[in-house]
Amino acid sequence: MEMRSFSDRPPAPRVIGAVNWRGLWTLYLKEVRRFLNVYTQTLMAPIVTTLLFLAIFTLALGRAVQSAGGVGYAEFLAPGLIMMAIMQNAFANTSSSLVIAKVQGNIVDMLMPPLSASELALAHAAGGVTRGVLVGLAVGLAMWAFVPMGLHSPGLILYFAVSASLMLALLGMIGGIWAEKFDHIAAVTNFVITPLSFLSGTFYSIERLPDGWEAIAHFNPFFYLIDGFRYGFIGHADGLPGIGAAVVLGVNLALWLLAYRMIATGYRLKA
Repeated sequence: MEMRSFSDRPPAPRVIGAVNWRGLWTLYLKEVRRFLNVYTQTLMAPIVTTLLFLAIFTLALGRAVQSAGGVGYAEFLAPGLIMMAIMQNAFANTSSSLVIAKVQGNIVDMLMPPLSASELALAHAAGGVTRGVLVGLAVGLAMWAFVPMGLHSPGLILYFAVSASLMLALLGMIGGIWAEKFDHIAAVTNFVITPLSFLSGTFYSIERLPDGWEAIAHFNPFFYLIDGFRYGFIGHADGLPGIGAAVVLGVNLALWLLAYRMIATGYRLKA
C-alpha cells in the first residue's frame, strides 16, 4: 500500500480552539523581546535613575528626616523608589508599543492575526508586567547593596509588584490606544502618571499630611500600591494592606474591562 507523506495532505485551516495559545504566546514574546533588545535603556537605565533618586533624597533629607515608619529614612524610601521604577516601565512598555505601531503605520499587523480582543489585551499586558517585574527585581538587587532592606512579607511584595505592573500596563494600553502621537503619551505621563506617583507617599508618610490631604491621598490608587509594597519590606503601612489589596484588584478589573472594550470596538485602531 502506498504511503502518503505529510506534505501530500490537502491544505486545511488549523483548528485554533477557544484560545489561540500559539498566537497569544507569539505576541507576548514579541513584546518581551522588544524591550530586551534594548536592555541598556529598559533595564539598566532605571537602576541608575533610581539610585540617583535615593542618593539625592537621602543626602537632602537624611538629616531632617532621620526615620519614618519606624525605620531609617533610606529604608523607608527604597521600596517606594523600586515601585516607581516598576510602574514607569510597565506603563512605558505597552504605551510605546501601541503608539510606535500607529506612527509607523503597522498597527494593522496587530489586528490581522486571529487573536480576540481579550488575547490582544492579555499579551500586551503580560509584556508590560514582565518588564515591570524584571525592572523591579533589577532595581531591588542594586538597591540592596546600599540599603539594608528586610523581607517582612514576600507574598505581599510579589502581589503588589505584579498588581502595579498590571495596573500601569493597562493604563499604558489605554493611553496608547487613545494617543495618536507621542505628545499625547507624554501628556498622560506628565499630567497623570507622574503627579499620582509623587503624591502617593513615595517620599514621605501620609501620616505627616494635614487631615484633609491625608483623606484625599486615600483616593489615589497609587498610594495603595506604594503602601502595600512598602509594608512587605518594613512591616509598616499607613493604611490597611488588606483593603489596599482589594482596592488594587478592583481598579485593575475596571482598567481591564476598559482596555478590552477599546480593543473590541476598534477605538482609534481601525480608523
